[in-house]
Amino acid sequence: MARSKPREVAPPSQFLAVSLTFIGAGVEINLKSAGHFCRILANWLDMRILALDHGTRRIGVAVSDETKTIAQPLEFIPAEPFAPFLERLTKILLEKEIDLILIGMPRNMDGSYGPAAQKVEAFVAVLKSGITVPIKLWDERLTSTMANRVLIQANVRRSERKEKVDKMAAAILLQSYLDMGR
Repeated sequence: MARSKPREVAPPSQFLAVSLTFIGAGVEINLKSAGHFCRILANWLDMRILALDHGTRRIGVAVSDETKTIAQPLEFIPAEPFAPFLERLTKILLEKEIDLILIGMPRNMDGSYGPAAQKVEAFVAVLKSGITVPIKLWDERLTSTMANRVLIQANVRRSERKEKVDKMAAAILLQSYLDMGR
């Protein structure tokens, strides 16, 4: 297949047009300006991933950095009632410019799904009706156990661990997802 030449809308020295050609694929993309391209790229790079560790009482929340490299524990939100949870989640999605929600899917050690997984599936179904951000499920085996270990090693008191374990589990869940993407 012959290489196609990109069309130039204006002299390249003026940076008025950007033209990309994928060699061999014959695909050509023309953008209005280099600034337009930079805005699209910057918006994509600034987006973050939010992780939720679903629990019966609390839902742990963690967020990635803009480079999608590091997970940071954010907070926990009471799971019930659902309306205030959804309101708080919506605020976080807007404030942090989230483009993907990662939800921990509990699995048994043999890989099967139990009653906790059914609760998460029901939660996801309800959540999808209230938000437009894409949702992805991710294996969360042992994240709460790991979160407890980290907090114990950090000498966090038992009374304080209760409040921190959910957001820490969400951060561990998110970090495992981010690490798999590298």
